Amino acid sequence: MSSAVTEHSDGLPQPQRNRAILTIALGLIIAVMDGAIANVALPTIARNLDASPAFSIWIVNGYQLAITISLLPLASLGEIIGYRRVYLAGLMLFTLASLFCALSQTLLLLTVARITQGFGAAGILSVNAALIRFTYPRALLGRGIGLNALVVAISAAVGPTVAAAILAVGTWPYLFAVNIPIGIGALTLGWRCLPHTHRASHAFDWQSAALSAITFGLGIAGIDSAGHGEAPLLYVAEFGTATIAGFLLVRRQATMTSPLLPMDLLRIPIFALSIGTSIASFCGQMLAYVAMPFYLESRFGYSAVQIGLLITPWPIAIAFAAPLAGRLVERYSAGLLGGLGLLLFALGLGALALLPENPSIVDVVWRMALSGAGFGLFQTPNNRTMIAAAPRERSGGASGMLGTARLLGQTTGAALVALFLARYPVDGTRFALLAGAGFALFGAALSMLRLSSTGAQGLDRVRIHESQRMKGE
Repeated sequence: MSSAVTEHSDGLPQPQRNRAILTIALGLIIAVMDGAIANVALPTIARNLDASPAFSIWIVNGYQLAITISLLPLASLGEIIGYRRVYLAGLMLFTLASLFCALSQTLLLLTVARITQGFGAAGILSVNAALIRFTYPRALLGRGIGLNALVVAISAAVGPTVAAAILAVGTWPYLFAVNIPIGIGALTLGWRCLPHTHRASHAFDWQSAALSAITFGLGIAGIDSAGHGEAPLLYVAEFGTATIAGFLLVRRQATMTSPLLPMDLLRIPIFALSIGTSIASFCGQMLAYVAMPFYLESRFGYSAVQIGLLITPWPIAIAFAAPLAGRLVERYSAGLLGGLGLLLFALGLGALALLPENPSIVDVVWRMALSGAGFGLFQTPNNRTMIAAAPRERSGGASGMLGTARLLGQTTGAALVALFLARYPVDGTRFALLAGAGFALFGAALSMLRLSSTGAQGLDRVRIHESQRMKGE
C-alpha cells in the first residue's frame, strides 16, 4: 500500500514529500500563469476569431469569475471528501479544459472553455495551502509556505513573458495546449504522492455555497464595474445584491460548527488580522502591477521590451526574499516580519512614484528590487500564520480564505487603477503607485497589531501553537 494512503502525523516521508511538492508546484504554475498569459493574447485572439474587443474580455473575466465564486465552496468540499481529491479533480478539469481551449474555433466556445478552466483552477488553488500543511513537517511549514508564495509570485510575474515567447513562434492555441503535458505529468505524480487526509463528517452546505458565490461573484463584479466606469445603476445593483446575499450568508454561518465561510477562524485575532493584511497588500501589489507599464511608457518613453526588463528585478527579488522569509518565520514573529516587509514595499512604491524626470536604469532597478523584496518578506510569514492559526481539520477553510483574500485585493487594486486612469489621464499612474504605497502602509499597521495584541514580540506564534494544542492538533 502506498504511503500516501494514510495521513502522516507530521508531514510526508522523503522522497514522497518532494514529489508531492513538485505536484503542487506544477498545478500552481499552470493555474496562476494561465490567468496572466491570456491578457497578452487578447487582441490576437479577438482578431483571429473576428470578435469585438468588448466581448473578448470575457476570456479573462470568465476565468477569474469562475475562480472567485467556487474557491470557498471547493475549500469546504476538500474538508469533507479530502483535499487530495479536490486538487486532482481540479487539475484534471483544468487539463481537459485547456485542450478544449486549444481546439475552440469561436469566441463563444473559447469563453465556455475558459470558464470551465477557471473552475478547474479553483480546485487547485482552493486546497493547495492545506495540502502543503499535510506535506511538510510542522517545523518546516514556513519553508513550504515560502516555496508556495515564490511559485505564485514568479508564475504571475513571468506569465506575460511566456505568452510573448509562445506567440513569437506559434499561434494562440499553443498558449493553452502547453498546459496539457504539464497537467498530465502533475496528475501522474499527484495520484501516487499527494497525502490523504481525514475527512469531516458534516454534509456539504449547498445553500451557503450558492450565497457565497453570489456574494463574492457580484461583489467583485461591482468593484470591477465601478472601476471601469460602467453605468452607476449596474454596479449599485451588483453591490446591493452582493450585500443582501452576504448578510444571509453570515447569518447562516454563525450557527454552524464548520462553516463554509470560516467565521470560526475569523474569531481568531491573528487569523483575522492576517486576512486584512493580505487584502491590503495584494491591493497595493495589483495597483503597482497594472499601473507600472503605463507609468514607465507614458512618463518616460520606455518601450515594451525595456519595460519588461525593468520590471524583472521585482520577481527576482521575491525569488530571494520569499524562501528567506520562510526560514526567518521559524524564529521570528510573523507580525514583525510582515510589518517590516510591507514597510519596505511601501518605500519601494513611493520611490517609484517619485522617480526623477530622466531616471537612469539603476534608478528604476533598485526601486523595483526594493518593492519585490519587501513583498516577498511579507507574504510567506503572513500565509504561514493564516494556515498555522487554523486547526488541522479546518485547513481547507484557511486555504480558501487565503485565496479569496488575494483575489479580493487584486480585483480591488485593478479596479482602482482603472478609476485613476479615467479620472486623472496625466497623473493617474503616479496616483495609483502612491495609493499602492498607502495600502502597503495600512497592511504594515495591521501586521504590527499582531505584536501589540500579544503584548510582546514573537508571542503571536505562541498563541498559534497554543490554539492548535487546545483544538487537538
